[in-house]
Amino acid sequence: MTRITLNKNEDRRIKTGHPWVFSNEIREVSGDRAAGISAELYDAAGGFIGIGHYNPHSLIAFRLLSRQRVDIDGLAFFEGRILAALSHRQARYPEMTTFRAIYGESDFLPGLVVDKYGDYLSVQFLSAGMDCRREQIVSALRSVLAPLGIIARNDVAVRKLEGLDETVEMLWGEIPDQVEMVENCLRFQVSLRDGQKTGGFLDQKQNHLLLRGISDGKKVLDCFCYTGGWAVHAAAFGAQSVLGIDISARAVGQASSHAKQNKVSDRVRFEEIDAFERLRSLYQEGERFGVIVMDPPAFVKSRKNIAEATKGYLTINRRALELLEPGGYLITCSCSYLMGREAFRDVLIQAARLAKREVRLVDTCSQAADHPVLLSFPESEYLKCSLLQAV
Repeated sequence: MTRITLNKNEDRRIKTGHPWVFSNEIREVSGDRAAGISAELYDAAGGFIGIGHYNPHSLIAFRLLSRQRVDIDGLAFFEGRILAALSHRQARYPEMTTFRAIYGESDFLPGLVVDKYGDYLSVQFLSAGMDCRREQIVSALRSVLAPLGIIARNDVAVRKLEGLDETVEMLWGEIPDQVEMVENCLRFQVSLRDGQKTGGFLDQKQNHLLLRGISDGKKVLDCFCYTGGWAVHAAAFGAQSVLGIDISARAVGQASSHAKQNKVSDRVRFEEIDAFERLRSLYQEGERFGVIVMDPPAFVKSRKNIAEATKGYLTINRRALELLEPGGYLITCSCSYLMGREAFRDVLIQAARLAKREVRLVDTCSQAADHPVLLSFPESEYLKCSLLQAV
């Protein structure tokens, strides 16, 4: 088996639980160097650390799968890891049929994401190691979850960093054009072939419940509404009216369908428009809202655009606070890992100052429990969600 030896003192992070080794931390590689090959990892003194996948073409050159010498290529290994991950989800969501079944490193399967939409699975192979083992993984998923269809949503840019193509392909069975997703007793239709991420957004399901109570009888604004998850929840929780805005015509059309499907279309309307532009015009028109939701796409794509992205977060949150009624609530989110929790809080403090509003922090949340955070792997926590009140 391929043997990887680290430079002196480069073992500290991985020995405390982090699963990645970067290419500049490696002193020597002996044996097969094919992308995705199984390899054993050793410290500079020759001590065994663990076993995982090696990719000489990636900055993340090694991904740890086990700290014991086990067969990480066999069907039994993948079945065991999938069963363990499923046990956690079933304990937290015993009645739920749509959830993230595998969340990469947090489920000790780095480079693999599996989302379960009822009887169908949407999979992403994000590393060369997992991509090389798709046959074993599909067999294990069929054995444990018995799906009717499995699709690979490998149309993600991160695969390029692993030397992999961006593709969408059926791996097994069949998948209908639309699959129903039930969340908090509300129903949404998602396309596993060309919807965002693996088909839908599964990480906000617990945060959507923040709208319960605060939306009752209020005017609600949902910015970057996509297909209407927040907007429909607000209406279902008793909002007087809801305005959702998104720049995508397709998303607005789907959001309208979801409002109708959940019998709240009499109180919900959507506009196809740039959110930055509409926030400005709403203020000029004298509109005010009791609840505003800010759930934009990731503004921070890389470290080099953090400053620009910070300005974007500052602008939208300032505009939102200016539009809030006295006592109104702002639910504001960032799904950018590179925008840390403290940095995001600093943005909100500055936004409140610029808006000349006194604001208190009512609650802070993260991603749903089916996207668990590995304590030793901060990269696994990306979603920040804050509930603020303008007092």
